[in-house]
Amino acid sequence: MSSLDDKKSGALRRAALAVLTLWWREMTRFLRQRSRWGSTLAQPLLFWVLLGGGMQASFRPADAPAGTGYMEYFYPGVLTLVMLFTTIFATIAIVEDRREGFLQGVLVAPVTRTSIVLGQSLGSTTLALLQGVLFLFLAPLAGVPVSLLSLLLVVVVLFCIAFSMTNLGLIIAWRMRSTQGFHAIMNLLLMPLWLLSGAFFPVTGVPFWLAWVMRCNPLTYGMAALRRSLYLAHPIAAGAVPGLAPALGITVLFGAVTLLAAVHTARQQAL
Repeated sequence: MSSLDDKKSGALRRAALAVLTLWWREMTRFLRQRSRWGSTLAQPLLFWVLLGGGMQASFRPADAPAGTGYMEYFYPGVLTLVMLFTTIFATIAIVEDRREGFLQGVLVAPVTRTSIVLGQSLGSTTLALLQGVLFLFLAPLAGVPVSLLSLLLVVVVLFCIAFSMTNLGLIIAWRMRSTQGFHAIMNLLLMPLWLLSGAFFPVTGVPFWLAWVMRCNPLTYGMAALRRSLYLAHPIAAGAVPGLAPALGITVLFGAVTLLAAVHTARQQAL
């Protein structure tokens, strides 16, 4: 019995070490690649300034209260876009690791693929969360009033969104052999998810079929949870979106499902 317990304890230590090592590798690689430091923030910022500023005078969200400008409405969407771009840049490293032989070396190590995927996922999620928190400093410029409790909830929601998007990226990255193919599929999948999440325009007022597509989009509920968290003290300003509890619950469930799918994909891949 003691021998069995020792084996289980050893397996848990190896799993925890593998997760921590892969997480730390993502942090180290990001710090060494200085070109990534501002690139994932610069593009969403340009989206916000150019698109938000250009549509400020001609577009008012249908479900937003009077006085809400498009720059303010678009801000949570751009915050989610930071998560999306970081996910793309981080998970593309899986394709590069396969090409350089690092991934094959990890796969022959005495650790489970669940540990490998979890380490990769948490590393990319941490990077996305850190950059999302930096973008939160622009909330006052957007006219979004935030409190300490609101900020804490926003960080939780951003973690859930980043975790889900990262796992979705891992599902694709583990199957791909070229960075070009990875970029093509990620843009084809993630950009529509973002556009149809309520980030760019609300579900109110769109055609019936498009409204159903948006309601079936899991990222719609992550966006709703983000808006509810940002406007925690002024819930009417969040607009006609699902409540915080159900929206956050669906987002957490989506993260769990994508993690299981990523682990399953990794287990199916040969060396």
